[in-house]
Amino acid sequence: MFKLLISRRSRDFLEKLPPKQFRQVVRKILSLCENPHPPDARQLRGYPYLRVDVGEYRIIYYPEGDELRIVLVGKRNDEEVYKRLSRKEV
Repeated sequence: MFKLLISRRSRDFLEKLPPKQFRQVVRKILSLCENPHPPDARQLRGYPYLRVDVGEYRIIYYPEGDELRIVLVGKRNDEEVYKRLSRKEV
């Protein structure tokens, strides 16, 4: 089991989600603590991060030692997630 670390930006995004979507995303995050490399995880090109999708949301994260760091959570069809990564706003 990994220790979960969530960025402030991700926490703020999660707090604004409707209850149903909040539960779905948090359930996926907690499952990543059990298995940080599920079959649907993809490596981001040019970054050391992995990504998984939950409905219309994308979770960008990376396991490091015994910690699972959630870097960003955002809309899947919104390029803002990748703009924030490229601007180093994580």
